[in-house]
Amino acid sequence: MRCMFKLVVFYTLLAPWVMPAAALGQTPTAQIQQTVEQVLKVVTNTANGEAERKELLRSALMPRFDWYEMAKQSLGKHWQTASGREDEFVAAFAEFLGNAYVGKIGSYRDEKIVFLQEVVDNERAQVMTKIVSDKGEPTTINYRLRRIDGQWKIYDVVVEDISLVVNFRSQFNRLLAKGSFDDLLKQLKEKELKTSR
Repeated sequence: MRCMFKLVVFYTLLAPWVMPAAALGQTPTAQIQQTVEQVLKVVTNTANGEAERKELLRSALMPRFDWYEMAKQSLGKHWQTASGREDEFVAAFAEFLGNAYVGKIGSYRDEKIVFLQEVVDNERAQVMTKIVSDKGEPTTINYRLRRIDGQWKIYDVVVEDISLVVNFRSQFNRLLAKGSFDDLLKQLKEKELKTSR
């Protein structure tokens, strides 16, 4: 499970980030394909120092996700608990997830992304992909997106039938069964929440 969760994180960050203006109006798959190329340029550019590369990746990552929807679905039935403090929770969740994983991108080593299928249902979409690596079996990764102002933004990533959102929801449910919403926020802000199981 720990290894699979790391795959979820790695490929979530590897794929759809930077959305150029030219991508507006394109299909979800086209936008993801375009952004993969741009992300790989940052990852493989040895001219940038480690700190600079992390900052470039972080600045690309944050606007690429629908953090509000992702945080809301991750909190699930406890979303009402955040009433009046939704923005604070979303900001803490995005900051935690972005900071926790942006450094993992540097481990990219010649994996290939194969785009299998795209399903669009009004303002929602799913892009099915497969990661092919020389090191092992292919890994299926499905991106769940919704269209916001002409851009397709990710609100969940499913790797080998394991959803990032469901993973966080389970963890949040356990924490909130024993503690308060303030406790959860504190752990997110202080980066004490575990990022793998």
